[in-house]
Amino acid sequence: MRRILLSAIKILVSAALLYLALRKANFADLASRIDLASAFWLALALGVTFLQIFVGVLRWRIVSRECGAPLPLRQAMRYNVIGTFFNQTLPSSIGGDAVRLWLVARAGAGWRAATYSIFVDRAIGLIALAVIIVASLPWSSALIADAYGRSALALLDFAALAGGAGFLVLGVLPWPWLKTWWATHHIHACAVIANRVIFSRRNEPQIAMLSLLIHVLAVVIAWCVVQSIAAPVAFSQTFLLIPPVMLITMLPISIAGWGVREATMALAFGYAGLVTNEGINVSLLYGAVTFVAGAIGGLVWIFSAEKAAKVREQVEAPV
Repeated sequence: MRRILLSAIKILVSAALLYLALRKANFADLASRIDLASAFWLALALGVTFLQIFVGVLRWRIVSRECGAPLPLRQAMRYNVIGTFFNQTLPSSIGGDAVRLWLVARAGAGWRAATYSIFVDRAIGLIALAVIIVASLPWSSALIADAYGRSALALLDFAALAGGAGFLVLGVLPWPWLKTWWATHHIHACAVIANRVIFSRRNEPQIAMLSLLIHVLAVVIAWCVVQSIAAPVAFSQTFLLIPPVMLITMLPISIAGWGVREATMALAFGYAGLVTNEGINVSLLYGAVTFVAGAIGGLVWIFSAEKAAKVREQVEAPV
Protein backbone atom coordinates (compact mmCIF):
# COMPACT_ATOMS: atom_id res chain seq x y z
CA MET A 1 0.00 0.00 0.00
CA ARG A 2 2.86 2.38 0.83
CA ARG A 3 4.50 1.75 -2.56
CA ILE A 4 1.21 2.31 -4.36
CA LEU A 5 0.65 5.55 -2.44
CA LEU A 6 4.17 6.84 -3.19
CA SER A 7 3.80 5.95 -6.86
CA ALA A 8 0.45 7.74 -7.02
CA ILE A 9 1.95 10.83 -5.39
CA LYS A 10 4.82 10.90 -7.89
CA ILE A 11 2.41 10.50 -10.80
CA LEU A 12 0.36 13.41 -9.46
CA VAL A 13 3.51 15.52 -9.01
CA SER A 14 4.59 14.83 -12.60
CA ALA A 15 1.11 15.58 -13.94
CA ALA A 16 0.75 18.81 -11.94
CA LEU A 17 4.19 20.15 -12.86
CA LEU A 18 3.73 19.18 -16.51
CA TYR A 19 0.41 20.99 -16.57
CA LEU A 20 1.90 24.13 -15.03
CA ALA A 21 4.91 24.04 -17.36
CA LEU A 22 3.06 23.18 -20.57
CA ARG A 23 -0.11 25.24 -20.28
CA LYS A 24 1.55 28.11 -22.15
CA ALA A 25 3.67 25.96 -24.46
CA ASN A 26 3.26 26.48 -28.19
CA PHE A 27 3.35 22.95 -29.61
CA ALA A 28 2.46 24.12 -33.12
CA ASP A 29 5.53 26.36 -33.14
CA LEU A 30 7.72 23.52 -31.87
CA ALA A 31 6.41 21.10 -34.50
CA SER A 32 6.98 23.63 -37.28
CA ARG A 33 10.66 23.87 -36.33
CA ILE A 34 11.32 20.14 -36.64
CA ASP A 35 12.86 19.27 -40.04
CA LEU A 36 15.53 17.03 -41.56
CA ALA A 37 18.32 18.98 -39.86
CA SER A 38 16.50 18.52 -36.56
CA ALA A 39 16.51 14.75 -37.08
CA PHE A 40 20.30 14.85 -37.48
CA TRP A 41 20.80 16.81 -34.25
CA LEU A 42 18.37 14.61 -32.31
CA ALA A 43 20.07 11.47 -33.61
CA LEU A 44 23.39 12.96 -32.52
CA ALA A 45 21.90 13.68 -29.10
CA LEU A 46 20.83 10.03 -28.88
CA GLY A 47 24.35 8.91 -29.80
CA VAL A 48 25.86 11.18 -27.14
CA THR A 49 23.35 9.74 -24.64
CA PHE A 50 24.74 6.26 -25.19
CA LEU A 51 28.28 7.63 -24.96
CA GLN A 52 27.29 9.14 -21.61
CA ILE A 53 25.92 5.75 -20.51
CA PHE A 54 29.22 4.13 -21.51
CA VAL A 55 31.27 6.68 -19.57
CA GLY A 56 29.00 6.02 -16.59
CA VAL A 57 29.76 2.32 -16.98
CA LEU A 58 33.50 2.99 -16.77
CA ARG A 59 33.04 4.86 -13.48
CA TRP A 60 30.61 2.29 -12.09
CA ARG A 61 33.11 -0.52 -12.77
CA ILE A 62 35.75 1.28 -10.68
CA VAL A 63 33.27 1.73 -7.84
CA SER A 64 32.00 -1.85 -8.11
CA ARG A 65 35.52 -3.22 -7.95
CA GLU A 66 36.13 -1.36 -4.69
CA CYS A 67 32.82 -2.70 -3.35
CA GLY A 68 33.80 -6.30 -4.04
CA ALA A 69 31.46 -6.64 -7.01
CA PRO A 70 33.68 -6.48 -10.13
CA LEU A 71 31.76 -6.33 -13.41
CA PRO A 72 32.89 -7.22 -16.94
CA LEU A 73 32.56 -4.27 -19.33
CA ARG A 74 29.87 -5.80 -21.55
CA GLN A 75 27.80 -6.93 -18.58
CA ALA A 76 27.99 -3.51 -16.91
CA MET A 77 27.04 -1.78 -20.17
CA ARG A 78 24.05 -4.08 -20.59
CA TYR A 79 22.91 -3.41 -17.04
CA ASN A 80 23.21 0.35 -17.48
CA VAL A 81 21.29 0.32 -20.76
CA ILE A 82 18.56 -1.77 -19.13
CA GLY A 83 18.57 0.73 -16.26
CA THR A 84 17.71 3.54 -18.70
CA PHE A 85 14.52 1.67 -19.58
CA PHE A 86 13.42 1.31 -15.97
CA ASN A 87 14.33 4.94 -15.31
CA GLN A 88 11.53 5.76 -17.75
CA THR A 89 8.99 3.27 -16.41
CA LEU A 90 9.40 3.26 -12.62
CA PRO A 91 8.05 6.10 -10.46
CA SER A 92 11.37 7.89 -9.99
CA SER A 93 14.22 9.41 -11.98
CA ILE A 94 16.51 6.84 -10.34
CA GLY A 95 14.25 3.78 -10.65
CA GLY A 96 16.79 2.09 -12.89
CA ASP A 97 19.21 1.95 -9.96
CA ALA A 98 16.96 -0.54 -8.18
CA VAL A 99 16.96 -2.76 -11.26
CA ARG A 100 20.73 -2.49 -11.67
CA LEU A 101 21.08 -3.43 -8.01
CA TRP A 102 18.89 -6.49 -8.55
CA LEU A 103 20.83 -7.53 -11.65
CA VAL A 104 24.23 -7.20 -9.95
CA ALA A 105 23.04 -9.07 -6.86
CA ARG A 106 21.56 -11.86 -8.97
CA ALA A 107 24.81 -12.12 -10.93
CA GLY A 108 26.52 -13.34 -7.76
CA ALA A 109 27.86 -10.20 -6.12
CA GLY A 110 25.37 -10.32 -3.25
CA TRP A 111 22.89 -7.72 -2.11
CA ARG A 112 25.27 -5.78 0.12
CA ALA A 113 28.03 -5.31 -2.47
CA ALA A 114 25.47 -4.52 -5.17
CA THR A 115 23.72 -1.92 -3.00
CA TYR A 116 27.01 -0.31 -2.00
CA SER A 117 28.18 -0.05 -5.62
CA ILE A 118 24.98 1.68 -6.76
CA PHE A 119 24.78 4.02 -3.77
CA VAL A 120 28.45 5.08 -3.89
CA ASP A 121 28.32 5.62 -7.65
CA ARG A 122 25.25 7.86 -7.25
CA ALA A 123 26.87 9.75 -4.38
CA ILE A 124 30.03 10.43 -6.38
CA GLY A 125 27.95 11.66 -9.31
CA LEU A 126 26.00 14.02 -7.05
CA ILE A 127 29.18 15.39 -5.45
CA ALA A 128 30.77 15.94 -8.88
CA LEU A 129 27.67 17.76 -10.11
CA ALA A 130 27.61 20.01 -7.03
CA VAL A 131 31.31 20.83 -7.50
CA ILE A 132 30.75 21.76 -11.16
CA ILE A 133 27.87 24.07 -10.23
CA VAL A 134 29.87 25.73 -7.43
CA ALA A 135 32.84 26.25 -9.76
CA SER A 136 30.57 27.93 -12.32
CA LEU A 137 28.66 30.12 -9.82
CA PRO A 138 30.55 33.34 -10.71
CA TRP A 139 29.40 33.03 -14.33
CA SER A 140 25.94 31.69 -13.38
CA SER A 141 25.38 34.67 -11.12
CA ALA A 142 26.28 37.01 -13.96
CA LEU A 143 23.88 35.17 -16.29
CA ILE A 144 20.92 35.04 -13.88
CA ALA A 145 19.58 38.57 -13.52
CA ASP A 146 16.93 37.71 -10.94
CA ALA A 147 18.20 38.03 -7.34
CA TYR A 148 15.87 35.30 -6.09
CA GLY A 149 17.10 32.99 -8.83
CA ARG A 150 20.73 33.56 -7.85
CA SER A 151 19.96 32.95 -4.17
CA ALA A 152 17.98 29.79 -4.92
CA LEU A 153 20.76 28.39 -7.10
CA ALA A 154 23.45 29.10 -4.48
CA LEU A 155 21.33 27.64 -1.67
CA LEU A 156 20.49 24.50 -3.63
CA ASP A 157 24.05 23.86 -4.70
CA PHE A 158 25.69 24.49 -1.35
CA ALA A 159 23.10 22.23 0.28
CA ALA A 160 24.04 19.45 -2.16
CA LEU A 161 27.74 20.12 -1.65
CA ALA A 162 27.34 20.15 2.13
CA GLY A 163 25.48 16.85 1.98
CA GLY A 164 28.21 15.30 -0.15
CA ALA A 165 30.97 16.65 2.09
CA GLY A 166 29.17 15.41 5.19
CA PHE A 167 28.88 11.97 3.60
CA LEU A 168 32.62 11.84 2.91
CA VAL A 169 33.51 13.14 6.39
CA LEU A 170 31.40 10.36 7.87
CA GLY A 171 33.82 7.87 6.33
CA VAL A 172 36.87 9.26 8.14
CA LEU A 173 35.42 9.87 11.59
CA PRO A 174 37.15 7.63 14.19
CA TRP A 175 34.01 6.81 16.21
CA PRO A 176 33.60 3.02 16.55
CA TRP A 177 29.82 3.21 17.04
CA LEU A 178 29.43 4.38 13.44
CA LYS A 179 30.45 0.89 12.33
CA THR A 180 28.11 -0.97 14.66
CA TRP A 181 24.95 1.10 15.14
CA TRP A 182 22.22 -0.14 12.78
CA ALA A 183 21.32 3.38 11.65
CA THR A 184 24.85 4.28 10.49
CA HIS A 185 26.53 0.95 9.76
CA HIS A 186 25.81 0.77 6.04
CA ILE A 187 26.05 4.48 5.29
CA HIS A 188 29.42 4.57 7.06
CA ALA A 189 30.65 1.62 5.03
CA CYS A 190 29.57 3.38 1.82
CA ALA A 191 31.33 6.57 2.93
CA VAL A 192 34.55 4.64 3.55
CA ILE A 193 34.35 3.15 0.06
CA ALA A 194 33.59 6.54 -1.49
CA ASN A 195 36.67 8.07 0.13
CA ARG A 196 38.78 5.16 -1.07
CA VAL A 197 37.46 5.54 -4.61
CA ILE A 198 37.75 9.33 -4.81
CA PHE A 199 41.04 9.95 -3.02
CA SER A 200 43.18 6.92 -3.83
CA ARG A 201 46.11 7.53 -6.20
CA ARG A 202 44.96 4.73 -8.46
CA ASN A 203 41.37 5.91 -8.87
CA GLU A 204 41.38 9.67 -8.29
CA PRO A 205 42.35 10.88 -11.81
CA GLN A 206 39.97 8.45 -13.53
CA ILE A 207 37.05 9.17 -11.23
CA ALA A 208 37.48 12.93 -11.58
CA MET A 209 37.77 12.79 -15.36
CA LEU A 210 34.87 10.38 -15.85
CA SER A 211 32.58 12.24 -13.44
CA LEU A 212 33.27 15.55 -15.16
CA LEU A 213 32.77 14.01 -18.60
CA ILE A 214 29.39 12.49 -17.66
CA HIS A 215 27.99 15.90 -16.75
CA VAL A 216 29.61 17.66 -19.71
CA LEU A 217 27.97 15.11 -22.00
CA ALA A 218 24.59 15.96 -20.44
CA VAL A 219 25.23 19.56 -21.53
CA VAL A 220 26.23 18.37 -25.01
CA ILE A 221 22.97 16.41 -25.30
CA ALA A 222 21.02 19.53 -24.37
CA TRP A 223 23.09 21.58 -26.84
CA CYS A 224 22.23 19.14 -29.65
CA VAL A 225 18.57 19.57 -28.73
CA VAL A 226 18.99 23.36 -28.79
CA GLN A 227 20.53 23.11 -32.25
CA SER A 228 17.71 20.85 -33.47
CA ILE A 229 15.19 23.68 -33.09
CA ALA A 230 17.64 26.54 -33.67
CA ALA A 231 16.86 27.98 -30.24
CA PRO A 232 18.68 31.28 -29.53
CA VAL A 233 20.74 29.81 -26.68
CA ALA A 234 24.56 29.89 -26.63
CA PHE A 235 26.60 26.85 -25.57
CA SER A 236 27.95 28.80 -22.59
CA GLN A 237 24.39 29.47 -21.42
CA THR A 238 23.52 25.81 -21.85
CA PHE A 239 26.59 24.82 -19.83
CA LEU A 240 25.57 27.09 -16.96
CA LEU A 241 21.85 26.22 -16.93
CA ILE A 242 21.71 22.46 -17.49
CA PRO A 243 23.71 21.20 -14.45
CA PRO A 244 21.40 22.88 -11.88
CA VAL A 245 18.38 21.52 -13.75
CA MET A 246 19.88 18.02 -13.67
CA LEU A 247 20.54 18.37 -9.95
CA ILE A 248 16.89 19.15 -9.26
CA THR A 249 15.68 16.46 -11.64
CA MET A 250 17.56 13.85 -9.58
CA LEU A 251 15.00 14.32 -6.80
CA PRO A 252 12.84 11.14 -6.79
CA ILE A 253 9.52 12.98 -6.72
CA SER A 254 8.22 12.32 -10.22
CA ILE A 255 8.11 9.80 -13.06
CA ALA A 256 11.49 9.80 -14.82
CA GLY A 257 11.92 13.47 -13.94
CA TRP A 258 8.98 14.48 -16.16
CA GLY A 259 7.35 17.65 -14.94
CA VAL A 260 10.21 18.52 -12.62
CA ARG A 261 12.60 18.93 -15.56
CA GLU A 262 10.15 20.99 -17.62
CA ALA A 263 9.18 23.30 -14.76
CA THR A 264 12.79 23.76 -13.68
CA MET A 265 14.05 24.35 -17.22
CA ALA A 266 11.36 26.97 -17.86
CA LEU A 267 12.22 28.68 -14.58
CA ALA A 268 15.97 28.58 -15.30
CA PHE A 269 15.54 30.04 -18.78
CA GLY A 270 13.29 32.76 -17.42
CA TYR A 271 15.76 33.71 -14.68
CA ALA A 272 18.53 33.88 -17.30
CA GLY A 273 16.55 36.33 -19.39
CA LEU A 274 15.86 33.75 -22.11
CA VAL A 275 12.50 32.80 -23.61
CA THR A 276 10.68 30.55 -21.15
CA ASN A 277 9.02 28.53 -23.91
CA GLU A 278 12.45 27.66 -25.31
CA GLY A 279 13.31 26.08 -21.98
CA ILE A 280 10.15 23.98 -22.19
CA ASN A 281 10.91 23.01 -25.80
CA VAL A 282 14.46 21.98 -24.95
CA SER A 283 13.26 20.02 -21.94
CA LEU A 284 10.57 18.15 -23.91
CA LEU A 285 12.99 17.16 -26.66
CA TYR A 286 15.65 16.23 -24.08
CA GLY A 287 13.06 13.99 -22.44
CA ALA A 288 12.13 12.52 -25.82
CA VAL A 289 15.78 11.61 -26.51
CA THR A 290 16.02 10.00 -23.08
CA PHE A 291 12.76 8.14 -23.73
CA VAL A 292 14.09 6.69 -27.00
CA ALA A 293 17.27 5.59 -25.22
CA GLY A 294 15.07 3.96 -22.59
CA ALA A 295 13.04 2.20 -25.28
CA ILE A 296 16.24 0.73 -26.71
CA GLY A 297 17.12 -0.33 -23.18
CA GLY A 298 13.73 -2.02 -23.00
CA LEU A 299 14.55 -4.08 -26.07
CA VAL A 300 17.86 -5.09 -24.51
CA TRP A 301 15.95 -6.15 -21.38
CA ILE A 302 13.35 -8.14 -23.33
CA PHE A 303 16.02 -10.18 -25.13
CA SER A 304 18.41 -10.44 -22.15
CA ALA A 305 19.33 -13.66 -20.39
CA GLU A 306 18.24 -12.12 -17.08
CA LYS A 307 14.71 -11.54 -18.39
CA ALA A 308 14.52 -15.10 -19.70
CA ALA A 309 15.73 -16.45 -16.34
CA LYS A 310 13.11 -14.42 -14.47
CA VAL A 311 10.32 -15.71 -16.69
CA ARG A 312 11.58 -19.27 -16.29
CA GLU A 313 11.58 -18.90 -12.49
CA GLN A 314 8.00 -17.62 -12.56
CA VAL A 315 6.88 -20.53 -14.73
CA GLU A 316 8.63 -23.10 -12.56
CA ALA A 317 7.49 -21.58 -9.24
CA PRO A 318 5.13 -23.90 -7.34
CA VAL A 319 1.52 -22.80 -7.17
